[in-house]
Amino acid sequence: MDKRRKGAGLFALLLILIASAFLLGSHVMQQKKEEKKDYGVFLNVDDSVLDQLGAYETVVIDAQYFKEKDIEMLHENGTIVYTYLNIGSIETFREYYKTYADLAIGDYENWEEEKWVDVASPDWQQFIGELVQKLDEKGVDGFFIDNCDVYYYAPKKDIFEGLTVILKNIRSLGKAVIINGGDTYVTAYQARYGSAEDIMTGVNQETVWSSIDFDTGTFHAQAEEERDYFCNYLKACKADGMEVYLLEYTTDWKMIRKIKRYCKKEGFHFYIADSPELEQ
Repeated sequence: MDKRRKGAGLFALLLILIASAFLLGSHVMQQKKEEKKDYGVFLNVDDSVLDQLGAYETVVIDAQYFKEKDIEMLHENGTIVYTYLNIGSIETFREYYKTYADLAIGDYENWEEEKWVDVASPDWQQFIGELVQKLDEKGVDGFFIDNCDVYYYAPKKDIFEGLTVILKNIRSLGKAVIINGGDTYVTAYQARYGSAEDIMTGVNQETVWSSIDFDTGTFHAQAEEERDYFCNYLKACKADGMEVYLLEYTTDWKMIRKIKRYCKKEGFHFYIADSPELEQ
């Protein structure tokens, strides 16, 4: 073979190998760049942070402050969207507060902008049903239900039944329902009916490993007894077919490592926030 032709062939082969390596490296870098975080809870944000939200597989937002096109954009990015929905308390900053303020049944400790609400009221149940329809029309994938703990505050039959009416109405849409906290109500429901699958598909529990001192605004480790209680509660929910999510508040890297290890072992989702306001 002609040496010049042989040399040219080797040079071309070398170029091909270099180009292939470059393309492979670019592909790997692109995959890493597009790799999403698992779960995020962002209740005090709006459509100005859609790019940030798109970095997650699943997000919880307050869809009352988003448009249908915003939800569509997140879906196009492959993000599952849950909307926050407070059914057990009424917030003073909502436009509908004055209309239903007379249904308040007590002050909400550590949250001055909220009042526990009478979920047994037909007016409240109807209002929540209408709000659910509006949120559903925006195209959300599911509902992140807050303050079923009203049953802990007022453990009465009519409160239990009121929550059940509201939750079954939401589940009738066929979409996912995550209950945030609500352990007193959920365990009572499971004890009565054997399973909570007809009112929820998942549970989110805050401060399993971490705790918040609201007086000082600081984060700490959760008390062992409290932590063990919630760990057992979450195991029971998982055994009942629920997806399990943790929402923790800490900046302590040692605690963060413990939370990650625990969730990986149990197959749970988690989000670790550095502020109770859940802004970013």
